[in-house]
Amino acid sequence: MHVVLAFPSPRAAACGPLVAAWLPLAAIVAVLAAVPCAALAADACVVLEDFSRAPVGQFPPDWKVRKEAGKGVYTVQEENGRRFLHAEAHGLGVQAAKEVAWDLTAYPILVWSWRPRRFPAGADEYHGKNDSVLAVYAVFPHSTFAVKSVKYIWSERVPVDTHLTSSRGLTQVRVLRSGAAGLEQWSDARVDVLDDYRRYFATSDVPKPEGIAVLTDSDDTDSVASGDYGAFRVCPR
Repeated sequence: MHVVLAFPSPRAAACGPLVAAWLPLAAIVAVLAAVPCAALAADACVVLEDFSRAPVGQFPPDWKVRKEAGKGVYTVQEENGRRFLHAEAHGLGVQAAKEVAWDLTAYPILVWSWRPRRFPAGADEYHGKNDSVLAVYAVFPHSTFAVKSVKYIWSERVPVDTHLTSSRGLTQVRVLRSGAAGLEQWSDARVDVLDDYRRYFATSDVPKPEGIAVLTDSDDTDSVASGDYGAFRVCPR
């Protein structure tokens, strides 16, 4: 089922001008001091998934995998009150995806958190050993049997901002993080999906996203890969 996201309130989408429209000067100063524009911008984001409704220790019920074996790779876990999707792949390469639509014009920014736990031994996405400890996809419709996607990966070896392709060009890959620094540590990721889609697919179109997906894989290296994915949000610029 598609979930169409609602637009944020005008006050959440902007700061100074809207506050000034209805408050006296002294109140304006107090409000802006207490609630900076950055905080209001954060409030304008919409949560796609935070795993709060999924049972701990299980595959999230509103996600799908192409192969049943994938349900053993991805499980919802909780740590210090924080829910996340844990992935551990033993010689497997199976995506997990959630079907969710949003307005890419209003919300071009995709934000999430991730944590690498174990890099697939010998992986090198540039030279054919195409396994990644962490990968996030923005997914778009293409045909009855195929989709387009922009894929963001954390590679142990390939430099940041390297551009790769797969699936005969239907998957455009951007190396967002590189190296083992940050192992076992949470970090935030923020990408402009609309800009990346237009650049990599050489178009001015505004596509209609149909979902997000993740992939922690180790099938090309026949090794073990492990990592975690936190909440996913979409935001205005």
